[in-house]
This record gives sequence, structure tokens and C-alpha cells, in this order.
Amino acid sequence: MNIEQRVTELVEEKIADRPDLFIVSIKFHSNRKLMILVDGDNGIGIDDCVKISRHVGFHLEEENTIETAYNLEVSSPGIDMPLTLPRQYAKNIGRQLSVKTTAGNKREGKLLAADENTVTIEEKVKEKGKKAELVEAVIPVNEINEAKVLISFK
Repeated sequence: MNIEQRVTELVEEKIADRPDLFIVSIKFHSNRKLMILVDGDNGIGIDDCVKISRHVGFHLEEENTIETAYNLEVSSPGIDMPLTLPRQYAKNIGRQLSVKTTAGNKREGKLLAADENTVTIEEKVKEKGKKAELVEAVIPVNEINEAKVLISFK
């Protein structure tokens, strides 16, 4: 079993009683940094990150899973991180989204709905000589190269 698989098991064990929390990604980088990204349907607090960090760190040390020194970092994905899971889309309904498609198009709009296979955004479409209209667009998840929440400072 590799390090990432073991860490996944440990995190799942720690958050088993918290159905609102979920793993976004776990990566052990070549610079010996173990990066655990966890999120929650209503966000995740520093206390939860600390508990996960302590649990994972304790077990990795006990089992001597990683033989050399390493850095362990547990956090929520930053707002600048792309959305990767259907659950992340669901928690961002109502926010503005920027989507880059696999065809190379960039689309922006308010996220209206999301499920396992599609996201629905409301985007402004302006045809020449006409007033801009709000149009619902359904984008298949498998056609999304990258999706990020747009931050508004208004």
C-alpha cells in the first residue's frame, strides 16, 4: 500500500462521524510534503484540520509509514483552487464561476445547479445589436478542464 492510500484511510477514519466533511485530495510530493485537502459542505474549520493532522501524524509515526522527515499540511482548498468534485460544485451554488472547457472555451456565469454529470450556469449572452440576455447553459462535467469560483470585492 502506498503512502497516499494509507493517509486516505486514516483521514476517512477520522471524519467517519462527520458526513459533512470530505477529502478533496491527498498528495505526497517529491519535496517530502504530504498535502491533505479536506472540505465541508459548510466549509471546514481550523479545529477540524488540526484534529485530522494529529490523527494522521500520530498513526504515520506509530507505523513508521514514512521513513524520513516530511512536512504534513492539512487545509481546505483555497478559493483560488479549481473545483474538482461534484460536492464542491454543490456547495458553491449561487456563486459566480469561471469555466474553461476541454474545447478551449472560457465561460462565466452564476452556478445554478450541479450533479454528478453536469453543472448549470446562468451566463450573459450578447448578440450583436441586441441586449444581453441571461441564458442557462448545461455543461457536462467531462467537458470541464478547469472551474474556479470568481471572487467579487464589490
